[in-house]
Amino acid sequence: MSHKKAPLVRALRAEDEHVWRELWTAYLDFYESSVPENVYSSTFQRLLGDDPRDFNALIAELDGRIVGLTHYVFHRHAWKVEDVCYLQDLYAVPDVRGLGIGRALIEGVYAAADAQGASSVYWLTQEFNDTARRLYDRVGVLTPFIKYQR
Repeated sequence: MSHKKAPLVRALRAEDEHVWRELWTAYLDFYESSVPENVYSSTFQRLLGDDPRDFNALIAELDGRIVGLTHYVFHRHAWKVEDVCYLQDLYAVPDVRGLGIGRALIEGVYAAADAQGASSVYWLTQEFNDTARRLYDRVGVLTPFIKYQR
């Protein structure tokens, strides 16, 4: 599949719900995870809401087809005056990987962070996610942090 056009990155809209669900389900499946229906519903409503504590979403379109998504949130940081931005989810459908979808979505989050005055954008991935890490090594800086959780 050959594409000459760059992906269009835009905010999630209410009419995107069906395809957003498909993409987020595929993302969750990749990480061998799932969420119940009430989480799908509440997450989608929050993504469209205007509460500054809620996540935001961007989607990527290529040739009129929605092919990727990202979720991100701004939050306070104890070591900074300005907010920082956490990019939680990033997904591109398999048949368009390598065409700049992930990079375009990350750059969309970078632009949103800049517009919000957030001093940094950060994200996590699993160690085995080699394909994504090749992109992340080009658009970000690997840190030495190790994640723990309860």
